[in-house]
Amino acid sequence: MSPWRTWRTRLILIFAVLGPGFITANVDNDAGGILTYSAAGAQFGYTLLWTMLPITLALIVVQEMCARMGVVTGKGLSDLIREEFGLRITFLIMILLIVVNFTNVVTEFSGIAGSMQLFHISKYASVPVCAFIVWILVVKGDYKSVEKIFLIASVFYIAYIITGVLSGPDWHLALVETVKLPPRNVWSDKDYVYTTVAVIGTTITPWMQFYLQSSIVEKGVSVRQYKASRLDVIIGSIFTDIVAWFIVVACAATLYTHGIRHIADPSDAAGAMKPLAGQYAFILFAAGLFNASLFAASILPLSTAYTVCEGLGFESGLDKSFSEAKFFYWLYSVLLFAGAAIVLIPNFPLVKFSILSQVLNGVLLPLVLVFMLNLINKHDLMGKYTNKRWFNVIAWTTVIIVTSLSLILVWNTLHG
Repeated sequence: MSPWRTWRTRLILIFAVLGPGFITANVDNDAGGILTYSAAGAQFGYTLLWTMLPITLALIVVQEMCARMGVVTGKGLSDLIREEFGLRITFLIMILLIVVNFTNVVTEFSGIAGSMQLFHISKYASVPVCAFIVWILVVKGDYKSVEKIFLIASVFYIAYIITGVLSGPDWHLALVETVKLPPRNVWSDKDYVYTTVAVIGTTITPWMQFYLQSSIVEKGVSVRQYKASRLDVIIGSIFTDIVAWFIVVACAATLYTHGIRHIADPSDAAGAMKPLAGQYAFILFAAGLFNASLFAASILPLSTAYTVCEGLGFESGLDKSFSEAKFFYWLYSVLLFAGAAIVLIPNFPLVKFSILSQVLNGVLLPLVLVFMLNLINKHDLMGKYTNKRWFNVIAWTTVIIVTSLSLILVWNTLHG
């Protein structure tokens, strides 16, 4: 076979599997993530760009394990937890996940409201319309059509890359700060430490692990396609963190440079950018926020519905009709519309609610990661696809670091 035909075959295989890893990683750049990266750039300029490398590594390691479990077992993560650890533990995790994910859904609709208000569209119009569009997409579509739309939404994150370019950053300084560790004296700055923890801690969330594995199972990815699925995860992780890098750069080049150091909402960053980087940068940043929030508002309730139905033994899946998977679609609908309704409450403390979602993510994450590592090292479950010794060292180190940072973030948040 010629080299060209070999590469063509590989590309066809990659595009056939591309989806779950790429989509899941990109949803990580949701309204909360954009706020964190924007705040990092506004408050500390380019000096936090070094975090992007460990962020990418952590994301690849954890997501690869989820993809591998989905491919080898053909079962979702909550399904495996129920089979291996019992219904009682599974039920407790499902309750926690519903609560945590619901707070995240509210945060995403807050992002939709904020981004549309930048274009002078009231949240009382934008939020209900977007919730209805998302509901129709999921309830009336099948897995293939929904995945295609999600992939298109992922590509729109390029808006942040263009915004970073339009902001006119110091490219040399940005690249240098990306590959070198900061000086020791910055660690005496409590705000710097807190923001570092937030930037790294926002990388991995509990819902991501459940959604990735469930979508791989529903897509029907086989062991034969495992290498392509792993590449899907790697490509998604790298792309999403390139986007995060450009968000930090855009805010460093505009807000930080002009002394605007504190933002409470991601839409604040877009609004402040308008007189500094021009109309196009403002439009792209705001449009990127809208896309990210709408994208995540679609995925989060869907992830929750998948997870709960698998864990408790109900029918689930986008390829099933409403009558075939009633609990799946009802749970999805309740989470979606209730999340939208809360954002419409006048004077509701959305910023505090967003902080609560971060705290709850940080509390649940360690539990999920420990279950994952126990499952993937079971020989009777994974066979020859258990973690190799060197991978276990990397995986456990990653899990310990991410868990520690998440708990520190929870502690700092609760103590002001």
